[in-house]
Order: sequence, then C-alpha cells, then structure tokens
Amino acid sequence: MAVAALRGADASDWSVKAGSLEWDCWETVEHLADDLFAYAVQLGPAKPPLDTHVPFAWSRKRPLQVLEAGGALLTAIVRTTPPTVRAHHVFGASDPEGFAAVGVVETLVHTHDVAQGLGLDWTPPADLCDRALTRLFPDAPTDTDRWPTLLWATGRAELPGRPRLTKWRWYGAPG
Repeated sequence: MAVAALRGADASDWSVKAGSLEWDCWETVEHLADDLFAYAVQLGPAKPPLDTHVPFAWSRKRPLQVLEAGGALLTAIVRTTPPTVRAHHVFGASDPEGFAAVGVVETLVHTHDVAQGLGLDWTPPADLCDRALTRLFPDAPTDTDRWPTLLWATGRAELPGRPRLTKWRWYGAPG
C-alpha cells in the first residue's frame, strides 16, 4: 500500500521536507524501511532480547524496494512467531502483534509524511487505522474518524476540541 502510493512519485524531488518532519522524503522512507527491518529482526532469534536491540549495521540506500522488503520481512516474521514471544522495544517489551501494529503505524504515518512532502493525496483504510489505534493508543478518542485520529495520536494533526499533541507514544505491551 505505501510503496504503491509512493511509486508514482519516482520523478518527484524527494529531497523536500516530509510533511511536518525535519527529515526529507528520502530520509523518512529510509527511516521507515529501517524500522520495519528492525522490528522483524527483534522477533527473529530463538531467544529475543528483552533489554536491547539486535545489532545490525546499515548503509544509506534509497530504493523503495528496501521499504517493500522490510514490510515483507516483518509480515513473515510476525506470522511465524508464536504469540507468546516477547522482544525489546524502546517503549517496552512487545509481542508479535504489537510489533505488527507498530509497523503499521510507522508505515501509515510516514507514508502520510512523504505523501505530504511530494504533494500526493493518500488516505489509508479506516479499519486498518482503527486496529492500530485500538492496539497501541488506548487513550485515543473512539468517536472520531480513524485516520485523523491516528494522525492526532502521533502528533501530526489536531482533532476538533483537541489540540495537536507535542508529545506522544504508543503502548505495545501485550494485553
């Protein structure tokens, strides 16, 4: 979904700022690809670490193919990892479902950031936003449209009667 939305912008100037972020569009896609890969490898070891990240080195590359591969890797790892497995995340240990939800949120909001920077219209499915909000943002309002609410919960937008958040976090701990 994210790759398909961004693929049409190949000829655009990817050095423009990504929405309200300090990063440009390329840096944002690289960050997202790195996140998806990192979430997947956290769940990969037979005994996932509970206190640190699995160490990997990376180099700066810019193809959307890396983003697509990171998403596929996280999807495969989440589908094949027992739900009882826990692994480290900076906001606390999480389970495969939690890492999947975090990957979804990262993908949705950073695709939004890049689409804004490139002048593309993009809106993800409301049900996907709702599942991510339910899993990771227990204090998010439930009586508002899901996509604007996810943008609000991640500090990217205001909601009627609710100012834009300047600090936010998700809660990936298993229920």
